[in-house]
Amino acid sequence: MFYIQEFVNRVYQGDCLDLLPELPAGSIDFVLTDPPYLVRFQDRSGRSLPGDDTGQWLKPAFAELYRVLKPNSFLVSFYGWPKVDEFFAAWKAAGFRPAGHLVWPKRYSSGRGLLAYSHEQAYLLAKGNPPRPKVPLADVQQWHYTGNRLHPTQKPVPSLKPLIETFTRPGDIVLDPFCGSGSTLLAAKILGRRYIGVELDAEYAKAARRRV
Repeated sequence: MFYIQEFVNRVYQGDCLDLLPELPAGSIDFVLTDPPYLVRFQDRSGRSLPGDDTGQWLKPAFAELYRVLKPNSFLVSFYGWPKVDEFFAAWKAAGFRPAGHLVWPKRYSSGRGLLAYSHEQAYLLAKGNPPRPKVPLADVQQWHYTGNRLHPTQKPVPSLKPLIETFTRPGDIVLDPFCGSGSTLLAAKILGRRYIGVELDAEYAKAARRRV
């Protein structure tokens, strides 16, 4: 049996479905993650995301995340709206309860179709019945453009910090099983939380290690 201390403050390169089963049940205080959206995303320079072409990992990954979270805790997951039905099916099958929805308006469009896509979104998901925060977080938050220099969907650290501040305490363990270039991990470190990151792509995992 592994102890959680063996995993903290590290970035693992590999499939989260290989690492998550090694984590003890009920050992994680908070999950904040930006998984692939299942939309075969490709940015202007041709960069893509591993795992973005299939949803086979979705249900088993969130089932493991439910298992490793402590009772009465939260998970925040970004998601792609075209596949929201698949995400909801995976979250509910795992046992999560939708507890809130977050939006980050952008000053620019990240894509154009029938609409110009000018916001990011995430669901606040609960395991059990977590206590309400003393100061509730506004469900519309400020977005800070990153330029996506390290990752094609790089999330801004200043936009993630309020989530970690609201739903964790200093010393808590924050897990990101799709950590990309490590924005969640860096935000957790800055705020005095411990972190565990997993990233499938070797180059993005290296970038995350450099940042933290």
